[in-house]
Amino acid sequence: MGLPNAPFGAAEYARRIAKTRAAMEKVGIDAIFVTDPSNQAWLTGYDGWSFYVHQGVILTKEGDPHWWGRYMDSLGALRTCWMEAGTIHGYADKYVQSTVHHPMQDLAGHLRALGLEGARIGVEMENYYYSAKAHAVLQAELPNATFVDATALVNWQRLVKSGEEVAFIRNAAKISEKVIRTAIEKAEPGLRKNELVAEIFHAGITGVGDIWGDYPAIVPLTPSGLDATAAHLTWNGAPMRSGEATFFELSGCYRRYHAPLCRTVYLGTPPAEMLEAEKAQIEGIAAGLDAARAGNRTCDIANAFLGVLKKYGIKREGRMGYPIGLSYPPDWGERTASIRTEDETVLEPGMVFHFMPALWMESWGLETTETILITESGPAEPFCNVERKLFIKD
Repeated sequence: MGLPNAPFGAAEYARRIAKTRAAMEKVGIDAIFVTDPSNQAWLTGYDGWSFYVHQGVILTKEGDPHWWGRYMDSLGALRTCWMEAGTIHGYADKYVQSTVHHPMQDLAGHLRALGLEGARIGVEMENYYYSAKAHAVLQAELPNATFVDATALVNWQRLVKSGEEVAFIRNAAKISEKVIRTAIEKAEPGLRKNELVAEIFHAGITGVGDIWGDYPAIVPLTPSGLDATAAHLTWNGAPMRSGEATFFELSGCYRRYHAPLCRTVYLGTPPAEMLEAEKAQIEGIAAGLDAARAGNRTCDIANAFLGVLKKYGIKREGRMGYPIGLSYPPDWGERTASIRTEDETVLEPGMVFHFMPALWMESWGLETTETILITESGPAEPFCNVERKLFIKD
């Protein structure tokens, strides 16, 4: 092991490397080049706001992984990765946002040095951080290599969390409880939304006791009124108003691990249709949690929730959740399984999902969600302890 700054110990990283190599062997690749910052952190511990430039992790069939990135960021890798200095590689600034040079030219040199010039190399083709230009340059530099789409190969290895990871998510959940309660307590007519979001950020970064807050992968989503009919609006400087619902989609973050939590507040007297939807949503969540058992499938959770909605005459489409854990912007989801009717991923103990059965109607939105742990036996365990209801402030 290198410096003690990495968040986990040698045994945890050895487990992750072994799982990833087994997946590589199964699909017949000699090495994988990982650009997703969440996957980089999961394999090496690297933690820095440098994913706006080309960087990544090379994992071969044996030996420690290699972190590669901009030289100034390699210093951060030396501070955060668990590997020794010989596996940290930095490229010169002449490659950064240049029209003459490209960082993949430098990466190709490292791959050749590792004996991979004619290897089958997995790359994350469907990823925010691996561009079409990067792929084209890498192919041109290594014409004898075979590049294989290994999108989400590492993501799927992250699906079942270790006990150490679950402990980090529990810390994040304590912060999530604080930020949601802060949002609900502070919400009132006349309060500018940006001022409320400032309070939310303060609560999240301050953390809870010794559990310090990290920046979440998604900024606070806090739309009100008609804006709340859309799922992913953030905030503005308008004042909150009576007669409107505001949903808060937030998450605490501890050492890059998340525990998303959503609740909705109504300022004034909510319409009868919203109160009826609240009953359906809460009953449906209970049914979904009961279906979220080891051995069942993700679609069983979705079908249980939708079965309750159907009883109430409410139609809903789309997925109702996704796995979460370690993540960087722009998303805290792991981009693997989904809680939806067509997904048949078998649930295993240690899986963690954001169960997200929100309702977006024609004139309002109602979000009540839970981050849940699939347990050895029995229904899923919610990580957070915030009353599951529509919060009404007269």
